[in-house]
Amino acid sequence: MNHSRRRLATVGGLALAATLAFTACSASGDGSGETDGGGDLTPVKLQLQWLPQGQFAGYFAAQELGYFEEEGLEVEIIPSGGDIVPQDALANGDVDYAIAWVPKVLGSIEQGANLTDIAQIFQRSGTLQVSWADSGIESVADFEGKKIGSWGFGNEWEIFAAMAAEGLDSTTVQIITQDFNMNAFLQGDIDAAQAMTYNEYAQLLEAVNPDTGELYTEDDFNVISYEDTEGAMLQDAIWADTARLESDEAYQDTTVKFLKAVIKGWVYAAENPEGASEITIAAGSGWGPSHELWMVNETNKLIWPSPDGIGIIDEAAWEKTVAGALAAVNEAGAHLITEEPPATAWSNEWIQQALDELEGEDLDLTGEGFEPIDVTLEEGGN
Repeated sequence: MNHSRRRLATVGGLALAATLAFTACSASGDGSGETDGGGDLTPVKLQLQWLPQGQFAGYFAAQELGYFEEEGLEVEIIPSGGDIVPQDALANGDVDYAIAWVPKVLGSIEQGANLTDIAQIFQRSGTLQVSWADSGIESVADFEGKKIGSWGFGNEWEIFAAMAAEGLDSTTVQIITQDFNMNAFLQGDIDAAQAMTYNEYAQLLEAVNPDTGELYTEDDFNVISYEDTEGAMLQDAIWADTARLESDEAYQDTTVKFLKAVIKGWVYAAENPEGASEITIAAGSGWGPSHELWMVNETNKLIWPSPDGIGIIDEAAWEKTVAGALAAVNEAGAHLITEEPPATAWSNEWIQQALDELEGEDLDLTGEGFEPIDVTLEEGGN
């Protein structure tokens, strides 16, 4: 694919903060092409897997900058604080599309959910296991006998897949249920804490070291990136209803339009991380400005470059994720999946069509020109 690029217009200041809203539609969100109010826009519901933050900057940018509307869509972005399981909401017909990690949905598919990964937005794993620099924990092989932090909720499977690849039995570690912060680690209750590159790791670097009175630095920690292990799994993907994709022409059309707008949103975030950060703050993120900018910047690194085009599912990465999911056994002896997922679990058909239709719009669809920025974290992420 030979994609050219353009620089999307930047957002001016924070004036948008007062006007941004999640709920852009009151229609049924069935993707049918009809609205309850008689308007011309197709209502769509998108379920996030967490609260508004830079991890989802591209979707909020597509909404705020009018990319969804340009495609004839009125999109409602629905956050979750853990109270909504994205793939369940999609399988139950409550939403039209959902953002979720691949291994989590593989488990749901084995349990009967009929869902398809239509766009693999994150091309790389952003999960880390962080320990103190003097801990002696420098690789997954060093987990044995240690207290390993995990959030649970399906976020733990990379840990067990990486351990399986090292030949470590999951019962040789003590899994400590970790809150979505680094407090237990800083208090010494966890030897190696789970962290995302774009969030919890930043929480450490914006915390004050009581011994020095200064912020912690990268030199204070050992960092294991699961992307560098056999346990690496694909994360944020866009999921659609398989049956509707196979039979509903209106849904098929909406899917391509939706993906085109999302692509534009993520291209904007890549080229304008400051503007994308402002958008997510206005959308309701509770993070401070330096933390939010870090989050957008680190999220961009997980997406770009995408040599085959943003959202294209790399078959080798998919197969590695499936292999890890099959190998992973948790501390209770439970398996994530026990058999290969069906061929319908992923498809490049719709994202490829979206990329093809955007070919002439002078967008950098592969991230060939992407350069991350330098972000200075302030105390508390402020």
